[in-house]
Amino acid sequence: MGHAEKTFEAANIAVLTVSDTRTEENDTSGAYLVDALKTAGHNLMAKEIVIDDKYKIRAVVSEWIADEAISVILITGGTGFTARDTTPEAVSILFDKQIEGFGELFRHVSFEEIGTSTIQSRALGGFANRTVIFCMPGSTNACKTAWTKILASQLDSRSKPCNFMPHIGV
Repeated sequence: MGHAEKTFEAANIAVLTVSDTRTEENDTSGAYLVDALKTAGHNLMAKEIVIDDKYKIRAVVSEWIADEAISVILITGGTGFTARDTTPEAVSILFDKQIEGFGELFRHVSFEEIGTSTIQSRALGGFANRTVIFCMPGSTNACKTAWTKILASQLDSRSKPCNFMPHIGV
């Protein structure tokens, strides 16, 4: 009568923290994303911390885009307006297609939590080489908002009516 329910497909995810001050000991945002993706049943393929330098960011992300084993890249940090915040400039040039809705939706759901301060977020997403990339602010709360309100369902093959899983190299 109906279609069989879809089964969960684990994505292979890399996490990049962009910061001049974070270390593995105090990287709460990156640690949150790692825990959240593993709890959801996904595979952690790589985790790195890189300083706020657009060429260093671009080098790591380019390597991961070229790696056929990685299908999702989650980046935390470097999305604000200080002189050192260069994640959008580093990463957007690598996109084959931009996901305008990610930044729009992130700012919309963040408004409920932080009010008009959300206007200072330059969260963005895009595709490159069948890899989906999401860039979010460096605060742990921002990562929680992005994961729980957007990414968890969009990286779940069972989410209806649509999700990103058919578009990535799982």
